[in-house]
Amino acid sequence: MQIDPATHLLRQAVYTPSPNMDDRPKHAEINLLVIHSISLPPGEYGNERVTQLFTNTLPADAHPYFKQIHQLEVSAHALIRRDGSIIQFVPFHKRAWHAGESCYQGKQCCNDFSIGIELEGTDHDSFENGQYQTLVELVKALCKQYPSLTAQRIAGHSDIAPGRKTDPGTGFDWDKLSSLLS
Repeated sequence: MQIDPATHLLRQAVYTPSPNMDDRPKHAEINLLVIHSISLPPGEYGNERVTQLFTNTLPADAHPYFKQIHQLEVSAHALIRRDGSIIQFVPFHKRAWHAGESCYQGKQCCNDFSIGIELEGTDHDSFENGQYQTLVELVKALCKQYPSLTAQRIAGHSDIAPGRKTDPGTGFDWDKLSSLLS
């Protein structure tokens, strides 16, 4: 996997730009990777609803749950689908709006210095082997492109927003990720 140094886009991803991004603060150093999980509606896979949410085109009337979230302005840098394919929404050097109110090791506003990766899934379902393989390749490419980011600086959304967020949840195998990165 390779990141284009000029565009900060992953060459292997489908790029679908999200309007929900902005510039990082001046001198912000990318040094944290945040793992999330998402599916829309919850527990349904293989549709375009996450892309619609991240591009502000989610139809409020398509599902009762969407009435609560269709107006949110959120994004992630990338989504790894169940089949291991990747959609990129925000260039990695830009600030995606994925973490919300957050803190990591005493540092507030994690969006300023992190990259947000969504895995298509739920807090309870196991993730697919292909998702782990793609995630490992992506982590290695990101660490190569952004030297301040290391495989030891990976956290779950639940770690940076405890009490508010629970993803990636019990379905995510942190030990498996760690062993694949070794």
